Amino acid sequence: MLFTTKWLTGFLTDYKGTAEDEIVIEKVITDSRIKTIKSLFVPIIGDNFDGHDYVKQAVNNGATAVLWSKERELPAFLPADFPVFFVEDTIAALQKMASSYRELVNPIVVGITGSNGKTTTKDLVAAMLKTTYRTHFTDGNFNNHIGLPLTVLSMKRDTEALVLEMGMGDFGEIDLLTKIARPDYAIITNIGESHIEFLGSRKGISEAKLEILNGLKDEGYAIIDGDEALLQHLHNKANIIKCGYGESNDVKINNVEINIDHTKFNLSDGISYKVPLMGRHHALNASFAVTLGKHLGIEKEKRQKALLSLKLTSMRFEMINGPSEVSIINDAYNASPTSMKAAVEVVKQMSDFTDKVLVLGDIRELGEYSEELHRSVADVIEAPINVLFTFGDEARFISETVQKNEPAIQCMHYASKEELVQALQVYLKKDSLLLFKASRGLEFESLIKEIIHTS
Repeated sequence: MLFTTKWLTGFLTDYKGTAEDEIVIEKVITDSRIKTIKSLFVPIIGDNFDGHDYVKQAVNNGATAVLWSKERELPAFLPADFPVFFVEDTIAALQKMASSYRELVNPIVVGITGSNGKTTTKDLVAAMLKTTYRTHFTDGNFNNHIGLPLTVLSMKRDTEALVLEMGMGDFGEIDLLTKIARPDYAIITNIGESHIEFLGSRKGISEAKLEILNGLKDEGYAIIDGDEALLQHLHNKANIIKCGYGESNDVKINNVEINIDHTKFNLSDGISYKVPLMGRHHALNASFAVTLGKHLGIEKEKRQKALLSLKLTSMRFEMINGPSEVSIINDAYNASPTSMKAAVEVVKQMSDFTDKVLVLGDIRELGEYSEELHRSVADVIEAPINVLFTFGDEARFISETVQKNEPAIQCMHYASKEELVQALQVYLKKDSLLLFKASRGLEFESLIKEIIHTS
């Protein structure tokens, strides 16, 4: 059981039917198509749909109570005793429920944001906490004003630790999420260029990410990228823990070794760790999880095992053995200039490949900075990279710049996915490494599926 309708009447005070009875709610849903038992249906109003139109389907599929916008007429088919909670705004009511349920369960809450690495860090933190606590965490990309409340409302009553990823596209969005979550710990992974189209500058992005501190408990801690200049003003504040490579950090990373299937590193306490991810940036992400684990009293052996037990959200630097034993890196979930450069750096550092092929696509939401930031990706494309293929409207700026700066690298821009897949055929061999990375909207995983299924 999550809660009962009687519990809801404590703060959703306009209701009808048998709401004051102890009717058990096992699940909160916004999708009327889901077959459930003892669920509360929350009809969401979007740009092109109105969930109120699907309440009959929700009830037929097992909903035993509903939220209802006061301005909508209640359908006649609902029985007189059916529990209905009348609200001004169903999304605001969903958020209120999540906030109240978070207080009811009262777990340790970890909020995670950042331009890059927040999902990987969420996965690392969840793996760390699961060694010691009954842990619930954000599934997939449920990290916005609807997804985060649904994540909170899906945790079991005996949850001891809750890990919440917080995404955003504009100012004020993380402020809303953090005030629902009331984190005991906030992690800011980094400040990149994601959403610069809407936020105007990296400084604007940092201000939006720092909204996570608005909901942090008074005695809470913030764990941050200590090497990020835009977070430097936090360094002398109380309860700030700085992780990074610089000497001024509280937790210093050193002796990084990148291998074909893992990264090894030491922290300033002399303890060695290994994470099944490739790249210096993943040593930083892992340091956030380790630092949190130490702060919560998780012993060394459990911390080390936690990193090795990592289960990643798919399409996040996922290694695939493709046709003819070609090595494929599926990093197609999303992209920013910072994360694309980091991925290229990892490919450069991986040994034992004759051909290192980059397949890069458009980075979205860069606005007027798009050409400049796409061209900036070319700064890290050099030997041992020997092939660059780009696809999309803006990614051509990457191949244009590389062709000018590094003429030894074979460069080609494609407007057709079919032609791109055909061009890749010659590189489907054992000694080739292919990296696929682009913004989510380009669906680069379709290229990988095409290669695997047709070769």
